[in-house]
Amino acid sequence: MGKIICLMGKSASGKDTVYKRLLADRELGLKHIVPYTTRPIREGERNGVEYYFTEESAFWELKRQGRIIEDRAYHTCHGLWRYFTVNDSQFREEGQNYILIGTLEAYEKLKDYFGTGRLLPIMIVLDDGIRLQRALDREKKQAVPRYEEMCRRFLADSEDFSEKKMAQAGISRCFENRDLDKCLEDIRCYMKKEIRSLE
Repeated sequence: MGKIICLMGKSASGKDTVYKRLLADRELGLKHIVPYTTRPIREGERNGVEYYFTEESAFWELKRQGRIIEDRAYHTCHGLWRYFTVNDSQFREEGQNYILIGTLEAYEKLKDYFGTGRLLPIMIVLDDGIRLQRALDREKKQAVPRYEEMCRRFLADSEDFSEKKMAQAGISRCFENRDLDKCLEDIRCYMKKEIRSLE
């Protein structure tokens, strides 16, 4: 296995768009890692693409088998939702570089599991006002908008991605996503340089 690029950022910072564009870049040659979740599928999502959508019982069976690399549980306005990464066939290719979307907590656990040298953190940042408007626009498109959960996540992100926690995780470089093309170019240049230095 090669390197794992861990793409992080607060909700509605544009992580999904950046992720898809980096994944589509043939020059980078990245392979995606699909995480698992017990939350309900959203409008426009596909099982096995954004996430593997699963049940609580499946999480505990994977836990029993010792196959869960990292997991996070959130007590949302709609019940307990879990997000987790599984040691499955996705990690098998020798020399392949991977990309996944995660949180600071997930990044720390991935470092513990795979070793610091295998992980490359990419932190996306964006003005809170812009993020809030994007989150609201996205939620309005859902068949059943979950505004309470949107607000809970927005507030929780302030704590989860605090400057103190980013410093503790060793995150010193952030990429502002006000201009998507510039953000992507900055990330590509950074990744190429850092992946070479980790080899």
